[in-house]
Amino acid sequence: MATLSDHQLDAYRTHGVVVLPGVISQANLAKIEAGVAKNMENPSKWANEYTPEGSGGRFFDDYVNWQKIPEFAQVALEGDLPQIAGELMGTTAPRFFHEHVLVKEPGTATPTPWHHDDPYYGVEGMDNVSIWVPLDPIPSTIALRCIQGSHLVPRRFIPNAFKDNAPYVEDAHGYEPLPSVEEMESFGDTLICEVNPGDAVAFHFRTLHSAPGTAEHAMRRRIVSFRYVGDDARWSSRPWKTSPPFEAEGLNDGDELDDLRFPRVSIDAH
Repeated sequence: MATLSDHQLDAYRTHGVVVLPGVISQANLAKIEAGVAKNMENPSKWANEYTPEGSGGRFFDDYVNWQKIPEFAQVALEGDLPQIAGELMGTTAPRFFHEHVLVKEPGTATPTPWHHDDPYYGVEGMDNVSIWVPLDPIPSTIALRCIQGSHLVPRRFIPNAFKDNAPYVEDAHGYEPLPSVEEMESFGDTLICEVNPGDAVAFHFRTLHSAPGTAEHAMRRRIVSFRYVGDDARWSSRPWKTSPPFEAEGLNDGDELDDLRFPRVSIDAH
């Protein structure tokens, strides 16, 4: 069972991102790898292909398949990952939100554009974490970039579509267009998350982040993010269709996420 250090917990609270070396077991890596293979063989209706026509490589993503891919469910709901999530959020009952598969094949020029995840999701609250798990070595040239401390910036940004980086809407109350890269980088130091299989990167839903393409990289870049919310999480509608596009199914704005789609996991208290 993973137990994080005070230094790691403080880093997450302060910076909104922390690299966690060696926290994912080989057994769980094998399960995640098997889950990704199944997912890519049978994508869901919510899967996306982000590589422009005529461009090389492939940028694939899909999410919310844990109920049909048992390997994802086992990793998400048992053992190391919920324990890590609970410790980072300060709760003994983290709630699993969803998993997200992101695969870039070699030679993919398409980057993951700068964004923060929070506006895409239909949930409010500051108790949350994405645990970004690589299945392949991730050198600095293709690594996740996170702006430290950006989760505490009191600004919300209109989401951009990954396919063409266009904003979902031109204007929305309480949100503003994504600023320039230079302005975002002024919010804090950029952490380049060079990691290997067995490591993980934990980051807050409001942490600004991006990742390059793999145009000059000879290997695949397979990632699964396992996302959790904590005690203050509440259902929230957005001025656009959320991603994942969960329907309310009886949940109203301000409700706790008491729904089988978002199961709680009891963990050990430390």
